[in-house]
Amino acid sequence: MDTQKTFAAVALFFFCAVTFTLPAIAEAQERPQAPALLAPAPAPPAPTPPAAPAPPKIDKGDTAWMLTSAALVLMMTIPGLFLFYGGLVRGKNALGTIMHSFIIVALISVQWVLWGYSLAFGPDKGGIIGSLAWLGLSGVGADPNPDYAATIPHQTFMVYQMMFAIITPALITGAFAERAKFSTFIVFILLWATFIYDPLAHWVWGVKGWLREMGALDFAGGTVVHISSGVSALVAAIMFGKRAGYGQEAMPPHNLPFSVVGASLLWVGWFGFNAGSALAADGLATSAFVATNTATASAALSWMAMDWIFRGRPTVLGAASGAVAGLVAITPASGFVGPISSILIGIGAGILCSTACNLKTKLGYDDSLDVVGVHGIGGTWGALATGLFASKAINAAGNNGLFFGNPAQLWVQFVAVVATWIFAIVGTWIILSILNATMGLRVSEEEERTGLDLSQHNEKGYSM
Repeated sequence: MDTQKTFAAVALFFFCAVTFTLPAIAEAQERPQAPALLAPAPAPPAPTPPAAPAPPKIDKGDTAWMLTSAALVLMMTIPGLFLFYGGLVRGKNALGTIMHSFIIVALISVQWVLWGYSLAFGPDKGGIIGSLAWLGLSGVGADPNPDYAATIPHQTFMVYQMMFAIITPALITGAFAERAKFSTFIVFILLWATFIYDPLAHWVWGVKGWLREMGALDFAGGTVVHISSGVSALVAAIMFGKRAGYGQEAMPPHNLPFSVVGASLLWVGWFGFNAGSALAADGLATSAFVATNTATASAALSWMAMDWIFRGRPTVLGAASGAVAGLVAITPASGFVGPISSILIGIGAGILCSTACNLKTKLGYDDSLDVVGVHGIGGTWGALATGLFASKAINAAGNNGLFFGNPAQLWVQFVAVVATWIFAIVGTWIILSILNATMGLRVSEEEERTGLDLSQHNEKGYSM
């Protein structure tokens, strides 16, 4: 009966997904005057040499907005994500879980400066990867790079993208929380960022990246950030195995208020994530801001409704998880859709992600903090929904989606989703297989029973 209700809710959502395009505005053309009769034909004017393009000029308002957005995205990881994840685990693993997000900021900040940015955004190599021409930020300075952002310093663009590179692997850590060896975790994050995240960022956002050239739309990271982390989390959850006592012992969140505060910080910080991806303080940033907030609110309400219908009570964790799911789903579409479309995307995220999270026990894997259900499924829905609801009336640099007269865009989005799933799954499996054979993935059962705070860091989060 529950399954029938879920399918009915999903069907109702898709039935509501009807939107109309705005009519195109025709351009007026001036008719040239006819020359006077019997007048001698004038001498043709001397050809005017083409004007040299104006050099890129830094806009202080855009630069201020982008530096603020970079700080907001950093806040999503520390303290937003580490509070969200840290509150969801048991008390004996709180510090260890917080440490994952905190140390990733340090690790990826250095990796990005040394080689990560060059691999992701450097001069193209076959549409697959950037070259090492910008190794150590060589040539990445205060002057704008018009290929990426013509009104802000190149280094501002670089540091903004750094924050995306930081949060993406941090999301994965929720899948193997409470059982990972810290030494293996460090090496995994470094390898995953280099061999999975950096190439994907180049495919989608790098100049001449093959998915960008194909026309895939991903405004702020549906494929690059959320699908990649979500499906990699699925591989990690399977390869790390279930937590000791999983299915036999209760493992409730030790501090749900921490998690709600973390989710709230994610909601606020996400405006830097999505609205900041306009790369300017302009109307598109405003549109993305509105779409982001609207979808998030809709998803929080729809997940809460799902809990109310199928669990008998509206749960706080469900509302917080729904908000995060809405943020995930609207990310790729935020710069291409209007408010009504964002409501539909948010409703879909709440329904689909809630259903996916409830299926993990039936499917037999232990995704500790529901990374797969929220980020993998939410990111996939968001990327495909972009192919449904995108409108050039919102962003002329994008494209129309299926409901705006262009079904081909949905196919392009589907190809991007499948390519990301395959690449992330295979790449993560290879990395973890090597690490399992050389370092081992998880702590011993005794260390796990003791808790990662003591066994990995010799510290306790709480004195009691």
